[in-house]
Parts: sequence; C-alpha cells; structure tokens
Amino acid sequence: MSDTVTEQLVTERLTLEDNRVALALFGERNANLKIIERETGAQVHSRGNDLTIVGPAEMVAVARSLVDQLYRMARGGKSIGPEDIGRAAVALRADAGVDLRDVFHDTILVAGRARPISPKGLAQKRYADAIREHDIVFGIGPAGTGKTYLAMALAIRALMEKQVKRIVLTRPAVEAGERLGFLPGSMEEKVSPYLRPLYDALHDMMDFEKADQLVARGLIEVAPIAFMRGRTLNDAFVILDEAQNTTPEQMKMFLTRLGFESKAVITGDVTQIDLPENRRSGLNEAITLLSNIPGIAFRYFTEVDVVRHPLVQQIIKAYDNAKAKPTPG
Repeated sequence: MSDTVTEQLVTERLTLEDNRVALALFGERNANLKIIERETGAQVHSRGNDLTIVGPAEMVAVARSLVDQLYRMARGGKSIGPEDIGRAAVALRADAGVDLRDVFHDTILVAGRARPISPKGLAQKRYADAIREHDIVFGIGPAGTGKTYLAMALAIRALMEKQVKRIVLTRPAVEAGERLGFLPGSMEEKVSPYLRPLYDALHDMMDFEKADQLVARGLIEVAPIAFMRGRTLNDAFVILDEAQNTTPEQMKMFLTRLGFESKAVITGDVTQIDLPENRRSGLNEAITLLSNIPGIAFRYFTEVDVVRHPLVQQIIKAYDNAKAKPTPG
C-alpha cells in the first residue's frame, strides 16, 4: 500500500537566485512556506535558496506555480504577506493558468488616505473586469467578498477620470418599511442608519473632507432606493447595494433608471433576504429574467472569496452547512 502511494508522489526542485528575495518570500522561520504547504497540500522543504516540493503531481504543480509567480512578483518589488499567499493559492486552484500579476497588480484606486485598492483574488479580478467591460453587472455572494467596496473604488476612479459626472449609491431601507414616516427627524435622518455602510466605505477611500465636499456638490449621492423613482440617470455610475432586499418592482424601477453613458452595479447576497416571507426578492427575479441578456454580466462569489478576518469564511461556511441539513424531527 505504502509503495503505491510513494509511486504516486512526484518531486520537483526549484532554485531561487536572489537570496534576499527568497528569504523574504520564505518568511520568518519559513512561515510563508508553511502556508504554501497548507494551501496546496504539497510538502515544501528549503535549503538555502533551493526548494524541494513533494506530493501528488497536481498539488506539486500548484505549489511550484505559486512559489515561482510569488517569487517573480517579490523580485519586482511587491511585498508578499500571508494573506497574499492564501488568496494567490485560491486563484490558482480556480484557474491553474492564471497569471497572478494580472490579479494583484490591477490597481483600481490609489486612495489618498489608504493603501492602493486592488483585487484580492481571481473572483474579484473577474468582477472588476466585468464592471469595466459591461454597463450592468450583478455581483452576488456572501458579505465580505468585496462586492460593494470594489464597485465603489471603480466608481470613484471613473469620477476622478471624468468618465462619469456623478456617483449614485443606493440601497433599500427594508427594516424601516412603511414606518419611516413615524420615526423622529427629517427623512435624511430616518434613512441615515441604513445608508451608513455606504458612507463608511466612501470615507475609507478618501479624506472625510473631500468626500463630504463631493456629497455636498451632488457629485456623490447616497440615497435609499425609493428616491430613484421617476429619475433618469445619465453620465452616472450607479451602485445598488443589498439588492436581495429589493422587491421585483423596485429592481425593475432601478434598472430602468439607467440613462446614456451610465453604468450600474447591483450587489447582494441571496442567502440574506430580509423581506417578508410572502415577498419575492427582486434580485432573485433579476437572476432568472436577465441572465441571458447580452451586455449584462453576472459574477458570483462564495465563502472562499471572503476577504475579511479569516474566521469570517469559516463562520459563513458553518451557517451554510447548517441550512443545508434537514431540521430534526
């Protein structure tokens, strides 16, 4: 039995010429190599600048490509951290032929007060490319996959490069429902809590003062979806967040607001619908009705694409598994 297993293993050797870059890539006490082992299933042994990779052929191929591409990126000046290794491994497992430089060197936005915003994996890269290439894009998947954040970064870049004249950020205020009129304060104060996540993302990408100036001048508008009715949005980059909580009527209304030289991105998680049980989600209906229309792109994310704290990915998976199991008795 053991001889059969041994015969199935392959060994590859790799020499990294630049000692300084190799040490940085390996990490302190070979911490990064241990991550590569965990992510690929292959064994990686180092001796000086030489690496020996052992395991089943498919795992060794992924590990070698991962080491080779990360080394070339590090040699080109990119700092490689543990998170980069994990996401690079996910990208290679999804597409063995992917060029990691295309994924990690795609800088969407260089924010004044934050580090550059780039895709964090193959799913995000394909999503960003779809937004660039299509006028209407649906980003569907769990929280923490960067759907809205990347769309906002692309919107801000489009505004800065004068590709559009304004950005419109919107989402449904489902929890308030028809009771908005009974809450204290102005309409803006009533809906503000539901729009807060959009403001948070906006302020994460640019200085508060700059963001507030753009909002005050009407170049960036943050509003509940009800405020979209009756409008035609020309020369605009429009983002609908939490789209799973729109009704079919709201979704149709939103999509038909799109005017000339405009782009719309719709994001949502079909597993987190907060509508009453007797109401169908506008996002689910859109997936059914619009999936085959040329010019409209759908990009899907899963829990492996989550880019928040590593535990978030495990939490999402645990809840999904629980939902899949039949309820006891």
